[in-house]
Amino acid sequence: MPEYEIVDGEDGQLLKEKFTTCFRTGYVRIKGCVLPEHYLKFTDQIRDMKVRDEDIWVCSFPKTGTTWTQEMVWCIANDLDFEGAKVNLPQRFPFLDHTPLFDYGDLFDRIPEMRNLPEYVTDSVGHIDRLPSVRHIKTHLPFQLLPQQLQERTTKAKIVYVARNPKDTCLSYFHHCVLMEGYTGKFEEFAELFLNNSLCFAPYASNILGFWERRNDPNILFIRFEDLKKDLPSVIRKTAKFLNKDLSDEQVSRLSEHLSFESMKNNRAVNYEEVVEINKKFKLIEADGCFMRSGKVKHVESSSSN
Repeated sequence: MPEYEIVDGEDGQLLKEKFTTCFRTGYVRIKGCVLPEHYLKFTDQIRDMKVRDEDIWVCSFPKTGTTWTQEMVWCIANDLDFEGAKVNLPQRFPFLDHTPLFDYGDLFDRIPEMRNLPEYVTDSVGHIDRLPSVRHIKTHLPFQLLPQQLQERTTKAKIVYVARNPKDTCLSYFHHCVLMEGYTGKFEEFAELFLNNSLCFAPYASNILGFWERRNDPNILFIRFEDLKKDLPSVIRKTAKFLNKDLSDEQVSRLSEHLSFESMKNNRAVNYEEVVEINKKFKLIEADGCFMRSGKVKHVESSSSN
């Protein structure tokens, strides 16, 4: 287990008052990254995870276009299998960090029905380890906390990293944490935590830089939310080339339509409405809202590909 420190001081107190729940009791910093203390039980398992050459990873800071990128990557890698894409995205493209983020141990005892949740929720790390290839894996972990084989580049696994401007990221992350993770404070307090690098997966800047500095690695593709909004077909073609897939103009057009915001928002396989319903059913979180809100770029007037 790596060295860690408890998030304390004013930020720690704010987190304790506004961002602890029945499934999250506190926060720690591991190699500079903030994570729930429950994550400490998984550090060695994730570090030593066996990565396969066929793996395709989508990495990101939360709320930067991750779901959008996952669906794009999965569809391209699976030759636009839109029928297969009707299966829930978390099942097709599981979230490595899910179980380390949410400690359901006491809840399983109080609410036995919760034991029926899918394995990719109750044991995300073990579930991914047992999946057949080709595996599609999502994580918000910074580069320094990825499995050792990815850090040491001893695998041909591919990584697609998606980034988004900080203002839109912070606002979207706030709404996400209220709806999905039990945050009860004001936006101004949340923004302070964001700026002080005291939210899960923070610091935001170093999460991005860890991958940006490796953007010329042939197994890493760095894309931006703003470019997805500005010219989705272009990003689709770039991603297809990275995944060694050749798409026709007609296929690019069909995929662009599938990935439109309205299509995604109304697609139950990717809009996480089922998770919102589970949280309400078991009274884990009472907040109202939807996982996909606006999908807009509000704080950047123009952007260009790098």
